Amino acid sequence: MRVVIAEDSVLLREGLARLMEIGGIEVIDTVGDAESLLRSVERDRPDLVVADVRMPPDQSDEGVRAALVLRRRYPDLAILMLSQYVEERYAVELLTGQMRGIGYLLKDRVADVEEFLDSLRRVADGGTALDPEVISQLLVRREGDELDRLTPREREVLSHMAEGRSNAGIAGVLFLSEGAVSKHINSIFAKLGLPPTDSGNRRVLAILKFLQGNTKDRS
Repeated sequence: MRVVIAEDSVLLREGLARLMEIGGIEVIDTVGDAESLLRSVERDRPDLVVADVRMPPDQSDEGVRAALVLRRRYPDLAILMLSQYVEERYAVELLTGQMRGIGYLLKDRVADVEEFLDSLRRVADGGTALDPEVISQLLVRREGDELDRLTPREREVLSHMAEGRSNAGIAGVLFLSEGAVSKHINSIFAKLGLPPTDSGNRRVLAILKFLQGNTKDRS
């Protein structure tokens, strides 16, 4: 796995690079602003970009905007965004596009090295990695939403799906059998109107419905 890191804090940037190298991940470039990130990806064509949401010069949404540009230019590029705080608007803006190979984590998660490296690998392999704090805030629903059809347990399962966990991973967290998790997921698909004949990836579509519903909540 070849990675480019985009982070304006030199200390965090070098720390991330060191963690990845210890984990056997090749860091091919580190940059401190969005324009440098775009140039680096064009030049080096990495497998994964790890980027801060807020970057110079304005420290607003330059990182997210650069990520959206990269997703359009290089659809197969995996991207993991890091943020100091839960910024739902940025998370939803990025995540309601193509769900393959995408992640959004709080910087505090870096402290759990094994979990962080696992998230990197999962995103690089085409999966998702959404921070539990982002998920918990997105779970605040308005009345009448189609996700209100879900039971509390089904909402739990869907939130863990959005974090990028496999059926086995969800089973471990919720202390259920994989068979029980599978039944909950099939019920979620049915209640969200995602039949087996749907040509798309139903797991991804369910997560998109979850995220898009929250976009409407804040419009």
